[in-house]
Amino acid sequence: MSKSDDYDNELRQLQLALIEMQKKAIKDSWKILVIFEGRDSAGKDGTIARVTEHLSKRATTVVALPKPNERERSEWYFQRYVDYLPACGEAVIFNRSWYNRAGVERVMGFSTPEQQEQFLKDVPAFERMLVENGLRYVKFWLDIGREEQAQRLKARREDPLKAFKTSDLDKVAEEKWDDYTAARDEMLMRTHSDIAPWICVRADHKKAARLNVIRWLLHAAGDKKLVKGVAKPDPSVIFSFEPAALKDGRLAR
Repeated sequence: MSKSDDYDNELRQLQLALIEMQKKAIKDSWKILVIFEGRDSAGKDGTIARVTEHLSKRATTVVALPKPNERERSEWYFQRYVDYLPACGEAVIFNRSWYNRAGVERVMGFSTPEQQEQFLKDVPAFERMLVENGLRYVKFWLDIGREEQAQRLKARREDPLKAFKTSDLDKVAEEKWDDYTAARDEMLMRTHSDIAPWICVRADHKKAARLNVIRWLLHAAGDKKLVKGVAKPDPSVIFSFEPAALKDGRLAR
């Protein structure tokens, strides 16, 4: 059996387990919130697509917000995101989230240093409120190496079927690699907490990243029946953030 067959077979089994998890979530009124952040071209879209492919369309929402309009820029920063938080039996997945303020907004100067600092102070308390009010919350950081990002962005530019995945910020992602690295490091250090930990995913290999994200979601549900036959997440691919990961090679520099 080829590696591709192994991947397809495990993905199918994991997706079946996700369906069972969602059935339980609806029955037991879980409120599920998952955030995907990461480097440009780290594979967020593809991972989210595999997670949601066979889930209930009524009970699952993927949120990818455009840049804020003039009114939204004057609101409390978290306000437009709050509108999308899940109710009982629902799962909401953010493809980029309020963490834009700690990443692209910081690097590109789309917000002020004062606004960025206020965000980093506010977000741990905001996330604590979410969890303490019953949300099952997971936040993933997908990380890739510099060369891998360059290859993926080049392939994206050359493929007309990926026209909607390209943007003017792609080139900046490469030019400002070090700035994005510094922003990532501070964000992880200041917003990782026991109640809302960052789950880091080494995503140079897309298929391994996708499988391990789904494994993590299933094991994080805390139901032994759901994870029967499901492999444990591979710690060489996915792990809860710790400061040492910024220096020991687990996160790209």
